[in-house]
Amino acid sequence: MSLVLYDLSGKDDALRFSPYCWRVKLALAHKGLEVETRPWHFVDKKALAFSGQGAVPVLVDGDDVVCDSYAIMRYLDRTYPDAPLFGDEHAEARARFFKFYAERSLAPAILRTIIMDLLNALHPGDREYFRETREKRFGRSLEDFHSPSRGLSQLDAALEPLRGRLAEADFIDGEAPAAADYLVFATFMWARVVSAADLVSNADPVYAWLERMLDLNGGMCRAAPRVVDLPDGYR
Repeated sequence: MSLVLYDLSGKDDALRFSPYCWRVKLALAHKGLEVETRPWHFVDKKALAFSGQGAVPVLVDGDDVVCDSYAIMRYLDRTYPDAPLFGDEHAEARARFFKFYAERSLAPAILRTIIMDLLNALHPGDREYFRETREKRFGRSLEDFHSPSRGLSQLDAALEPLRGRLAEADFIDGEAPAAADYLVFATFMWARVVSAADLVSNADPVYAWLERMLDLNGGMCRAAPRVVDLPDGYR
C-alpha cells in the first residue's frame, strides 16, 4: 500500500513550501520510499478530520496515520529501518537540538525577511486566514512585522553555530546527510519556494552546504517549483 502525504500548497498546487512537510519529503527520499503527495490548504480543515487535528504534515501508511514532522521521521525509522535517519540515541539527541535550532532561531529570522513573499505565494483562499492568525500571534500587522534588513541580520547571527559545524564536515550529520541536515535544510526550502531573497552569501560555508543539499536525490529539491518559476502575471 502506498504512502500518502498531505502537503501544504500555494496559489499553484505545485508550490509546496511547508518546512514541516519538506522534512518528511526529505526523510522519505533518504529512505528511497515513494509517496503520493496530496495538496492541502490552510482553510481545508475537513480534509484532515480523519487525523484528529488540522495541520500538515499528515502521513497515511495503510492503517497508520501519523502527524507532526518529527514524529513522522521517527515513525519512518521504526517502520522502515533501512537507511536510518537517526542511527542511535546520540544522533537523535543531536537531531532534536537542530529541530529546536531551526524552529526557534532560523525560522523567525527567515520569516521576518520573507513574510510578504510568503503571503503572496499562498492560495488566495488562505490569505485572510494566514493574515488573521499571524497578526494575532505577532501582535502587529504583517507589514509592520516584515523587516528584511533586521531579519537578515538576525539570520546572520543565528547561522554562526552552523558555520562552525560545517567547517568540520560537509554535512551537519558528518560525511553524509541525515535527520539533523533535513530538519535544518527544510527551513531553507520554505524560503526558496516562496521567495527570491538571497539569505546567504555564496562565500558562506552554509551556502556550499545548501548547494550540496539541493543536489541530493537527483536534485529533487533544486527541481521543486518556485514562485519565481510561475508565468508573469501569476507570481
